[in-house]
Amino acid sequence: MSKVGVMICGHGSRSQAAVDQFSVLAEKLPDYLPPEWPVEYGYLEFANPVIRDGLDKLRAQGCDKILAVPGMLFAAMHSKNDIPTVLNTYAAKHGVDISYGRELGVDPKMIAAAGARIQQAVDAANAVKHVPNEETCLVVIGRGASDPDANGNVSKIARMLHEGMGFGWVEVGYSGVTFPLVEPCLTHAAKLGYKRIVVFPYFLFTGILIDRIYGFTDQVATQHPDIEFVKAGYLNDHAQVLETFAERIKEQMGSTPPPNCGVCQYRTQVLAIEGQEVQTIAPKDHPAFGDVPPPTCVLCKYRVQVLGFEGEVGAVQESHHHHVEGQGANAPGSNVEDCDLCDTFCTGMCRLELPGHHHHHHHHDHAHDHAHDHGHHHHHHHDHDHGHDHHHAPYPHAMHPHGPESARKAKI
Repeated sequence: MSKVGVMICGHGSRSQAAVDQFSVLAEKLPDYLPPEWPVEYGYLEFANPVIRDGLDKLRAQGCDKILAVPGMLFAAMHSKNDIPTVLNTYAAKHGVDISYGRELGVDPKMIAAAGARIQQAVDAANAVKHVPNEETCLVVIGRGASDPDANGNVSKIARMLHEGMGFGWVEVGYSGVTFPLVEPCLTHAAKLGYKRIVVFPYFLFTGILIDRIYGFTDQVATQHPDIEFVKAGYLNDHAQVLETFAERIKEQMGSTPPPNCGVCQYRTQVLAIEGQEVQTIAPKDHPAFGDVPPPTCVLCKYRVQVLGFEGEVGAVQESHHHHVEGQGANAPGSNVEDCDLCDTFCTGMCRLELPGHHHHHHHHDHAHDHAHDHGHHHHHHHDHDHGHDHHHAPYPHAMHPHGPESARKAKI
């Protein structure tokens, strides 16, 4: 019989606090799993250990069946492209059976955990001055991605919280990539006439982006002293978040595991294995592929034609995170003190003012603005060659005035 191990694939952060919080979650997760399943974790970018390190530890413990899950809320580029590429490459190189589970997604337990964080903030505010929920505007801030399916899921979470808790109104914003970003979202919410605005970051952990959300909240609050702004906490290691992680892991051992992006037969999978030629598995003829997509794929821009993203159907499944893998949370760009574009928090101005701050000698035919944040002007110099070009379609609304461009007017 196979020995089963569990691999939690985190995003990684330049914030040491975020890395610490993720490691605490990974340490608590074994209590929700069979005791004979060892659990390891690793990060896609910036932080250590990297995903390969965690996989190595599981192999060293004799695991030949590894249940991997993305430590992420929704499925966007990281969970659809980057993590599967790392896992598939590792599995092919070492002959290990690695399955890949679903993201946390829209789940009743996740909504309950989010509601609990919001209620904690509301209770604390009401202890000073009571304001009914129907006189309160809830603002839910998601990470923001170049994938409309992931962004749409933030809106669904927001609506479930809005209706479930009875707030007067709800607005949805994002911390990066898409629109509206935090400042234009909060500025709009402040015009709606509500006495209180509760700002809830739908994030797992702290980090530069949480600082950005709270920083813009303070900035907009200063401009509207007649409105009470309340900052709710992020999800962190809430018990129901841990329960959802455990469910995503254990369901992979069922008779019919849910479909996932790790073995998507509708896309080209590139396995860049050291010492071997790049292996390519051709996708089915697109755009329609001829089959009905499973529920988890029905709005995947790589699987079906989604309005505005039609050109990305059947795109190559590959990772572009090798250049920031394992840099460490203390790399340049992790602190506002390193940047002369911002004052008290990272506004994202570096993306606009320093377009050339990445220097790659291999080919990247896209801007580095994919559902993640590189922080401030950190200068990477890479001379390696991966034998193939990266072709990631640019986000079609990168110049939207309520997107990253909004940081120009919010410069502090």
